[in-house]
Amino acid sequence: MEFSKRKWRMLRLAGDQRNASYPHCLQFYLQPPSENISLIEFENLAIDRVKLLKSVENLGVSYVKGTEQYQSKLESELRRLKFSYRENLEDEYEPRRRDHISHFILRLAYCQSEELRRWFIQQEMDLLRFRFSILPKDKIQDFLKDSQLQFEAISDEEKTLRELEIIASSPNLSGSKLVLESIYKIPFADALDLFRGRKVYLEDGFAYVPLKDIVAIILNEFRAKLSKALALTARSLPAVQSDERLQPLLNHLSHSYTGQDYSTQGNVGKISLDQIDLLSIKSFPPCMRQLHKALRENHHLRHGGRMQYGLFLKGIGLTLEQALQFWKQEFIKGKMDPDKFDKGYSYNIRHSFGKEGKRTDYTPFSCLKIILSNPPSQGDYHGCPFRHSDPELLKQKLQSYKISPGGISQILDLAKGTHYQVACQKYFEMIHNVDDCGFSLNHPNQFFCESQRILNGGKDIKKEPIQPETPQPKPSIQKTKDVSSALASLNSSLEMDMEGLEDYFSEDS
Repeated sequence: MEFSKRKWRMLRLAGDQRNASYPHCLQFYLQPPSENISLIEFENLAIDRVKLLKSVENLGVSYVKGTEQYQSKLESELRRLKFSYRENLEDEYEPRRRDHISHFILRLAYCQSEELRRWFIQQEMDLLRFRFSILPKDKIQDFLKDSQLQFEAISDEEKTLRELEIIASSPNLSGSKLVLESIYKIPFADALDLFRGRKVYLEDGFAYVPLKDIVAIILNEFRAKLSKALALTARSLPAVQSDERLQPLLNHLSHSYTGQDYSTQGNVGKISLDQIDLLSIKSFPPCMRQLHKALRENHHLRHGGRMQYGLFLKGIGLTLEQALQFWKQEFIKGKMDPDKFDKGYSYNIRHSFGKEGKRTDYTPFSCLKIILSNPPSQGDYHGCPFRHSDPELLKQKLQSYKISPGGISQILDLAKGTHYQVACQKYFEMIHNVDDCGFSLNHPNQFFCESQRILNGGKDIKKEPIQPETPQPKPSIQKTKDVSSALASLNSSLEMDMEGLEDYFSEDS
């Protein structure tokens, strides 16, 4: 589904005509886009918007909102993903168009439950707050008008006339500050929160609100409009979901992993079996560290643990022969007969490397897959410790990992607030003694790679010499970087085709 020739001509109109479509770097998204776009662009815009909002969430938890560090990192993320963020930049039409269309695409994906709606609204509000905070003062009035907000900046004469009353009603606003501060005259009903807190001057049914306080009112208006819009979108969703091209993407977009797949193609043979014990302490995320510890102690893992840990080890560089040797040595220590292992377990390892069955090259599980699917039961060790562990048990684990009491408190607070990946990111910073890890954690293998870069002085882990192996056919690699397969990779990230593989992993004897 491509743009018609007429549409393309319209989009290539120059200067003022193009910019008039999106006069500001921020908006209330009052009008949905009406142009036709290709399915590939639809997918790409959706994925990029999800990445942006997840970054907004992570930064909002990791830093104090509004601080210089928070502002700088969020601006960098907007620039990297090519979304609009500042006024008066050259050729802002395309970033603003991307912002507009991608917002409405995610409305379709995030209107499907109350939890998704709350998350989407919060991230969009934080994004609007950031953009408004860097909006030039001479552009604010135009933005308010375009957003259909009846907020009007009063003249200097009116401000002087009411100077004493405004200062008396507004905390932390002195006479010298008032001279530099814009004051907005808005309907009383829009300033009820300020009125309840006795923080605003009222006169003749209008509130006189300083610029520093108007942000909260704008965000409340945005929340109300977006909440209503999502409810309306949810009603019409069945018609959209009837399109078989869009339905899989929209259903899985909210919990799909969109980053690097960490296949073994570039990592094969980078570690030896002798290194795993030490690496598990220095560079494994807690989810894999607890699986390795349980395997060493019990000489066995149930199928959920074998799937999660086996693919992780494959992703950090274990070859097929190393994997077979690693699992066989450990299971034999648990009194398993070698022939039984060869008959009942070696096939599933070969299957996960794409050597059996459909010859699918399975990729390691992302954080989202571990958090959202297959929760552990009694006797299991897989899952995410920050999501699935009892708080007291999690505290004991962190203490055994030599995390400081203050660090443990921070991590537990993040886990309690359901910020599981940010909690793991904080753990990363604690064990590597860095103030800012410089990335948003989305994958256990990402944790390992970033850890190795730090421990090796910015270089990847050195490749260990390995013994000659029996030549094997080249694994079939699923190329998810091809844009045309973006939809397929999104679907497979959470609902991997485990036909065959899970059956073999489920042998627990």
